[in-house]
Amino acid sequence: MISGSQLKKAILSGSNNLAKYKRQVNELNIFPVPDGDTGSNMSMTIGAAADAMNKLEDSAPVGEAAKKAASSMLRGARGNSGVILSLLFRGISKGLDGKEEISSEDMVHSLELGVEAAYQAVMKPTEGTMLTVARVAAEQARALLDSAEEGESPDPVEVWEAICDGAEEALENTPNLLPVLKKAGVVDAGGQGLCLIFEGMLSVFRDDVMIESGLTPEEREQETAEFFRNVAAEFDQEINFTYCTEFIVGRDPEVQKDPLELRLFLETIGDCVVVVDDEEIIKVHVHTENPGDALQKALQFGALLTVKIENMKEQHRKAAEENEAAKAAAAETQSEEKKLAPQAPVEELGFISVAAGDGLKDLFRELGCAVVVSGGQTMNPSTEDILEAALATPAKKVIVLPNNKNIILAAEQAISMATDREIIVVPTKTIPQGLSAMLAFDPDADAETNRETMLAAIENVDTGLVTFAARDSEFGGHAIRRGDILGLVNGKLDYIEKDPVAACVKVARSFVTKRTSFITLVYGEGITEAQAEEARRILLSKLHSDVEITLVNGGQPVYYFIISVE
Repeated sequence: MISGSQLKKAILSGSNNLAKYKRQVNELNIFPVPDGDTGSNMSMTIGAAADAMNKLEDSAPVGEAAKKAASSMLRGARGNSGVILSLLFRGISKGLDGKEEISSEDMVHSLELGVEAAYQAVMKPTEGTMLTVARVAAEQARALLDSAEEGESPDPVEVWEAICDGAEEALENTPNLLPVLKKAGVVDAGGQGLCLIFEGMLSVFRDDVMIESGLTPEEREQETAEFFRNVAAEFDQEINFTYCTEFIVGRDPEVQKDPLELRLFLETIGDCVVVVDDEEIIKVHVHTENPGDALQKALQFGALLTVKIENMKEQHRKAAEENEAAKAAAAETQSEEKKLAPQAPVEELGFISVAAGDGLKDLFRELGCAVVVSGGQTMNPSTEDILEAALATPAKKVIVLPNNKNIILAAEQAISMATDREIIVVPTKTIPQGLSAMLAFDPDADAETNRETMLAAIENVDTGLVTFAARDSEFGGHAIRRGDILGLVNGKLDYIEKDPVAACVKVARSFVTKRTSFITLVYGEGITEAQAEEARRILLSKLHSDVEITLVNGGQPVYYFIISVE
């Protein structure tokens, strides 16, 4: 039988073993773009359980240890691989609920529950991933139990050895199930991470030896800080115009003016221009020095229904003063950031989104998001981060926009954790989809109607990305060298360039059809305003005259350009 003390040590050992080799796991990622690496995501997820185990009494029964570990991992889950790992341990926790010790049958049954929970959480489970590794491990352990003579059941250590053997065999077979792995000559990264955890646990169960991570506490803190530092928010964005101006115009049926005329005018007096319209209203967002001119022009199209004008320079000054201490904290670790205070759910509907870069964060706030969670491609926020943001939103129903496919699962896990409000996840996979969803918001409609409207809106947005190769790679028939500029068209790697402006132009042009009306170029760290203007100038010279191109200084890391085409 396995005691609670042994399980506690095993989880710590599994966490340490993964932490020890997480860089090697990261290197198995076959897609060359910088991303929320699998090894880091899984390590930080089980690291949350390790922190809980360090605070747990050795005398705690296995049911309590498993419950504490699962709860911590769910809250700390980062990325799809982290969420799947947390779901495996949640199933294990259910199987061990109320148990003092672990029998062989308990061990197999609990892992089977974990595998079932993980498969159910993924809309389209892909074989050849960590899901397969976990499933085969459970199947091999079950086969061992079933083959035993009556009254001669193998002990739990033998069962865990079978789990590790099954996991390793499944891992070696992942390239045969996923051709992209075979072509790259690697095994699945998530599966490798899971094997490392299982092996670390086996060291305790079999030999009573807890594997050490090889890192001092200070080094672990530094690694965590480095992980978050890529997207640590800095309050230093240049403000070109003073007033953030938002308004809604009720369209006058007698006026036949094209809203495009209003958009063109606003672009002459400001930036960050967003104009969307339907038969009844025109919704406008602009940064300008002359909000009165913007409103006066808008009156030519109908009556002003709502108006909001904010002095961004004054806001910037106050926020810089108020967040001086928070800046230093963000540079240390995200866990040390200023905590969001919970708010009573008094409003009917609220919004939170995930974004990195001051410009993008400000834009989401201006469009109505109560909280913007720091995160994105290189840093996936945890389920607890998203839950905390939802609880800080004073609404009975909170719509979450993940804006990254690797964050959707973590967001969905927060749904069941909020008890005093409803969390609704609109599965936006990109920043342009998130912006389109917010622009589609109808303040007069209920939450379900808005969810459906947002889902429809994100289907009509094409997303282009310009980033850099984080590693040498062979992918999609391309020989890629570290530092190459990569152009992604709706997630597919189509262009390899040496210059981000050239890549931006090619990606944007690939989307354009006769029906294209608007292109938004969100430029990030490493791109100057002059480079962004050059990309805009080249595109204007190559596209039909009806296409409007807007520049937004997003300040985002990782991506030189995020391109939205509608």
